[in-house]
Parts: sequence; structure tokens; C-alpha cells
Amino acid sequence: MGLLDSVVGALAGGQSGGDNPLLNIVMQLVNNPQTGGLGGLLQSFQQGGLGDVVKSWVSTGQNLPISAEQIQAVLGGGQLQNIAAQLGVSPDQASGSLADLLPQVVDKLTPNGQLPEGGDLLAQGLDMLKNGGLFS
Repeated sequence: MGLLDSVVGALAGGQSGGDNPLLNIVMQLVNNPQTGGLGGLLQSFQQGGLGDVVKSWVSTGQNLPISAEQIQAVLGGGQLQNIAAQLGVSPDQASGSLADLLPQVVDKLTPNGQLPEGGDLLAQGLDMLKNGGLFS
């Protein structure tokens, strides 16, 4: 669990995963089997014309930024509405928050510049986030 401990610890600032709904949502996005997990999510961004941006997140170099508008274009209004409702914010606020956090999460999940093999690591991390057991 070292990698996910590092990811969540670095991104949550010491909060338990259960106390950080945005981080929970990002972990759901990168672990959604219906969209192909992390690889499928990144492919959606590549198909949206953001290949260079997502490659920078996976690579070992500096992360290129993504705008709230680019997040909206890739995820679509329906998915953003759902995310916003879960967070209790507007879709614009949700896409802005995702634009800040998603590159960091992808970067931390790909420390060697490669996508992790299989979904077990992400599934375990998501379970730990849901149960709030990551920081105990």
C-alpha cells in the first residue's frame, strides 16, 4: 500500500479519505471499470485532444495544467452534474477542483512514468478511502 498511502497522504494533507469527498470522486474516476479505469480515463482525455497534457501527468517531468473547461469538455455535462451534486457545488466549481486535483493524482499513481498494471492497487486504495482506514 505504500504508493497509495503516499498518493492520498500527499493529496489529502493528512485528512482521512472519508473526509475528502473530492479525492474519493477522483479515485472513483481512475478506478471506474465502465470507463476502463485509469487508462480509459486518460484515453478519453487523449481523444479530447489533450494527449500532451495527460502524457505530462504520467511522465516523470512537470505536469502540464488543465483548465476547468477542458475537464468539462472531456467528462461531459452529465458526469460533471453528478460529481457536482455529490460535492454540493456547482458544475463549474467541480470541474475547477478536478482540474487542480486530477493531474496530481495521476502523477502520484504513475511515479515511474507508467500506468500501474491491473486495477488491484486502485481498487484497494478506493476501498481504503471509503472505509477511512488509510490513515489509521
